[in-house]
Amino acid sequence: MTLNFTENSFLTKMLYTLCVLVLLLNSYETTFVVWGFTAFITLRKKYSVTFLRLQLLLGLVILVALFSAQFTAHKSYVYFKDISYLLKPMLGLAVGYNICKINGKRFFSTALYAGVLLAIIHILTILVCFFIFKITTMHLLRHYGGYFNDYEIYTLVLLIFPKEFQIKINPKTRFIFIVLLSISAFLYLARTNMIQFVVLIMAIKGYFILNAKNIKYLISFSAIVLAAYAAIYYSNPSRKGEGLEAFLYKIKIAPIESFKTKINEEDWKDFNDNYRSFENIITVRQVTDRGFPTILIGKGMGSTIDLGREMWTNDQEFIRYVPELHNTYMTMYLKAGLIGVFLTVLFMVFLGKMKVTSDPLVYHLNLLLLGSAIFLIVSNWVFLGLYLKLDNKSILLGFLIAYRELIMASKTSPISVKNEY
Repeated sequence: MTLNFTENSFLTKMLYTLCVLVLLLNSYETTFVVWGFTAFITLRKKYSVTFLRLQLLLGLVILVALFSAQFTAHKSYVYFKDISYLLKPMLGLAVGYNICKINGKRFFSTALYAGVLLAIIHILTILVCFFIFKITTMHLLRHYGGYFNDYEIYTLVLLIFPKEFQIKINPKTRFIFIVLLSISAFLYLARTNMIQFVVLIMAIKGYFILNAKNIKYLISFSAIVLAAYAAIYYSNPSRKGEGLEAFLYKIKIAPIESFKTKINEEDWKDFNDNYRSFENIITVRQVTDRGFPTILIGKGMGSTIDLGREMWTNDQEFIRYVPELHNTYMTMYLKAGLIGVFLTVLFMVFLGKMKVTSDPLVYHLNLLLLGSAIFLIVSNWVFLGLYLKLDNKSILLGFLIAYRELIMASKTSPISVKNEY
């Protein structure tokens, strides 16, 4: 039985913050319990068509994977682990959506404070580890401080545009928050977070609304990016470099490390630098070899990819049979075949679908969700997107969807609430 919460409930604010912070424990079992419990006790009696459509697409992936698993023997542990992983985006969306609907429009500040709190914890963690473990390299910095945090980037972007999102905040407080979030974001040294920041900024500026003017902007921006990449590439940063040089080397190999079609497995440098491509090659080979039915519906829950060797993971264990890959599309192909890949793409299409409105706040929320869908194209390719066990942006996406609906419902114009409830 779900609980009845009052509007602007302190308990739900605490639960939301807990759901955002719990990933810092790096325990997916704990995350799953906290998110599942929160989603359950905050269940709503009524949901919008928009929200249910997104949940349906994610749920269909699970159903296809459950069905295809009937034709292959799998280990029970991996089977149920897969179910929990595939449920994660659904739970995250539900947590953000439910709690926003309970608390109303004033909940926006709580969502922002959660991001700032993440940044403060990250900076303090880096400072403590710097003195205890003597961090001297980029790799140690990321090992102890974390590899990315998409939620912080969303918070930073929102605070950069207070007028567009009608954020009422003291200018000095806003400045302090932006500084904290910027420092924290920089310390992740995450290429995907940099891409996320640029994509969301461009989206909010409206550059992805295709017209002649914006196409010129996009072409010019692409030319600048290519020129900058060429400069980095021909500067030839060393693989053994430290600090900035090590980071530039990661940028240098970024465009090819997930797209190579041939990997020299005997060359450890080539293998390590292009491991994501190796996963993709092995997945396509091992799924395709089973014939058309498997290509269509995958190998199901509990399925794994045989790497042919034991690999040391970030979870501090050796593993040969991998149930989840870096690439969401390849993971869906493994679990639910081409149908799963199609449903994943369809989810991004509907997430970025613009709502008809004349309200400037709703318009900019539309743009932010459009940018989120575009960023997911990249995030899904390199880092499991919403399915990564350390990812918390599904909570914020659920919040943004609900917040947009609350704003639309508060307007008197019929067109603002069309097809929402």
